[in-house]
Amino acid sequence: MKLHFSAKLLSGPVPVYLLALVVLILLTHVVHYMGHVGVGVPPTAKRLEEPAVSVMKHCDIFRGEWVPDTAAPAYSHKTCGMIQEHQNCLKYGRPDLGFLKWRWRPSGCELPRFDPAQFLRFARHRSLAFVGDSLARNHMQSLLCLLAQVASPRDMSPDPSDQQNKVYHYRAYNFTVAMFWSPFLVRAREPAGHDGHYSLYLDEPDERWVSQVPRFDYVLLSAANWFSRPSLFYEKRRLVGCSFCSRQYGVPDLTLHYSHRKAWRVALRAINALDNVTGRVIVRTLSPMSHFDNGTWDQGGDCRRTEPLRSNQTSMMDGRGPDHRFYAAQMEEYRAAEKAARAKGTMRLMLMDATAAMLMRPDGHPSRYGHRPNDKVQLYNDCVHWCLPGPIDIWNDMLFQMILV
Repeated sequence: MKLHFSAKLLSGPVPVYLLALVVLILLTHVVHYMGHVGVGVPPTAKRLEEPAVSVMKHCDIFRGEWVPDTAAPAYSHKTCGMIQEHQNCLKYGRPDLGFLKWRWRPSGCELPRFDPAQFLRFARHRSLAFVGDSLARNHMQSLLCLLAQVASPRDMSPDPSDQQNKVYHYRAYNFTVAMFWSPFLVRAREPAGHDGHYSLYLDEPDERWVSQVPRFDYVLLSAANWFSRPSLFYEKRRLVGCSFCSRQYGVPDLTLHYSHRKAWRVALRAINALDNVTGRVIVRTLSPMSHFDNGTWDQGGDCRRTEPLRSNQTSMMDGRGPDHRFYAAQMEEYRAAEKAARAKGTMRLMLMDATAAMLMRPDGHPSRYGHRPNDKVQLYNDCVHWCLPGPIDIWNDMLFQMILV
């Protein structure tokens, strides 16, 4: 249990969001279930079941193949109201449903299907935070939809209309799920105009999420896609470079790979520097950005495939392909942080190496099925996010196996 609540957090100009979150995490760790019903179904029928044991003790769950699966998806847009509209492929008429009929099979074992009742029993009196961008939110909403088979949370967010920062509480299980919006992981400032550059302070971690890590049992960290946006790079508050920029700034174009690597390095070092952390920080590797066919995202590229690829049909994992440089940098920074943590005696990092599995699923994206066909919206074909339900649901199969270890 974590009761490390800083007096500083409760004094001074603190955002309402963080105040509400502190109260919820306190409740998560000190309030015992008193028989409340209506918000969730308390797990009583299966208390005598054998405790779950992770298959990761004898199997690498991150390498394998997608195999046919005739079982229907665990949920749909009709049974889960947590799906972001742009990922609601079934609601908006995606005609091929074959992409739902596959499951991930690791090379040396079977990956157990996500069991929502079992997960919630394990998660009782615990807390989980997602940190990152809209793909982190995509992941969180997948989890909420899977859990909806058993229980529905109460939205405890100070501003329920805010889709970037969320707090959900499963009262019957005393389990909290939160989302911290931090697409660059470091401190960032949005551009002043539509065509401007983001300002990234590459030596300053984003304290909005870093300061909250000690209060959670599990924190799932991810980031990549937003580094492709035009940005100015600051170190020691001095402009040192940029990406997708002209000579008007008088600094070199260091490319998005520079900012991506630096941000991960600073974020992971900030985690290792924290005291009083008894939980785990799970780093999820890159979700592919290369699934556009016949053009880039802004030049008509699309993803119309209807079946997964085989592992030997992808190129990134053998050192080729456009995603490889992102993946390699993230892995190198993770390994360095892991080594530093081991030397310090604070092994709190875990790696969710989901990239290989997701590279094989170019068929799992919304494409143009993120809105009604006749809606007048300015949206590109989405080959970055994942349909819900869809392949992304295996991230929660993996997540449960990881937290069971």
